[in-house]
Amino acid sequence: MLSEAMTALAAAGGTAVVQAAGTDAWAGLRGQMARWFGQGNPQREHAELERLDQAAAELEAAAPPQAERVRIRQEAAWQARIEALLESFGDSEQGRLAEGLRALLTEQPSPRHVSVGQGGPAVGGDISIQADRGSAAALTMGNVTLGNPPQPGSQQD
Repeated sequence: MLSEAMTALAAAGGTAVVQAAGTDAWAGLRGQMARWFGQGNPQREHAELERLDQAAAELEAAAPPQAERVRIRQEAAWQARIEALLESFGDSEQGRLAEGLRALLTEQPSPRHVSVGQGGPAVGGDISIQADRGSAAALTMGNVTLGNPPQPGSQQD
């Protein structure tokens, strides 16, 4: 049985896989996770690459009503795979594997979440909105409203 810390690390790994799928971070995480699972075995690494690709394809193909359920299922599946690998090793090897996974997850860029619902888009992470050359931009976020900036020169000396 894994410690709470190991279980939390496995959960973070499952979440990282799901959050990276379909983003710019995917290629890096995909390769690193496959190497981590493969532990130097090229056949296992190749099999993991295929599993990761299948997961990404399933996440991408999920229709909006099922997307959250697919995401939760994939996170749980990857957490379980990580836990199973950790449990297959003794305590000293578990520690080495955990450190490798922790380092892998720490290297990943912060996730960006974008979803579109009835109320409009929702973005997790940083967002930059600009209006330039006569264009207009407006965004409402809770009680904050961003609008069109002043025209250049209108308030300059």
